[in-house]
This record gives sequence, structure tokens and C-alpha cells, in this order.
Amino acid sequence: MRHTPSTSTIELSVLAAAGVLILVVGATFYINRRSKVTYDKRWKEIQKMLADKETWIDAILEADKILDTVLKKLHYKGKTMGERLVAAQHELTANDMVWFSHKLANKIKNDDIKPNKNEVKKSLLGFWRALKDLGAFKGTDDERK
Repeated sequence: MRHTPSTSTIELSVLAAAGVLILVVGATFYINRRSKVTYDKRWKEIQKMLADKETWIDAILEADKILDTVLKKLHYKGKTMGERLVAAQHELTANDMVWFSHKLANKIKNDDIKPNKNEVKKSLLGFWRALKDLGAFKGTDDERK
């Protein structure tokens, strides 16, 4: 004789599954909101670096790191940041500026160049736009398409 679960047992199982789902979704939302606060703070630190010409390079390199972190957290595929940028290109409204920014960061790392004021501005604007497009700052989720 086979035992069939009672209606109350099924209801409890469904409620338990729903509870777990709510906890997972809630935790994910909390983690995402917390990450955005971190990115907002880190971006403000980058802006402070612009006050001193000696820290412009640090600002660009930090912005490049933040963008790569966001691409990884959003699970864009690729072994390199360049590959992840290609995977994310349809989400980016200023793709050329983002590539300029990333290439400049690589030139700084590999060739030890010192960018001028216009290159720094263009680069950080490209990083900011990409981060905004990807929803990395507070209040940008609803702007994503």
C-alpha cells in the first residue's frame, strides 16, 4: 500500500519552497543594492583623484578595475576584460568611448604613458557611462533596457 501525502503536507512543502525562493530573491536584492553603494563610493573616490594631476593615472586604472568587476558580477563571458566588453557591447550606449577608456588603461599599464587632461576626461566619462549602462550605480536599474 502506497502512502500519499496529505493536503497539509503538500501545502507545507509549497510554502517552504516559496519561503526559500523569497529568501534567495531578497538576499540577491540586498547584495545588489549593497554592491551599488560600494560602486557609488568608489566612483566618488575616483572623482577626488581628479583634483591632483599625480593621481589621474590611478583614477583611470581604478575605473577600469571597477568596470571589469561589474562585468564579471553580471556574468559576461570572456577570459579577458576585452572579451567581456565584446559580450556586453549591446548594453553599452557609448561603446567606442568605453573601448577608448579600456585601451588607455592598458597603455598606462603596459607602456607607462601619461595621459593628458582631455584623455583623462574622455576615459573617465567612458567608464562612467558603461557603469551607468550596466546598472552599477544606485538608481540605474530602471534605466536599463
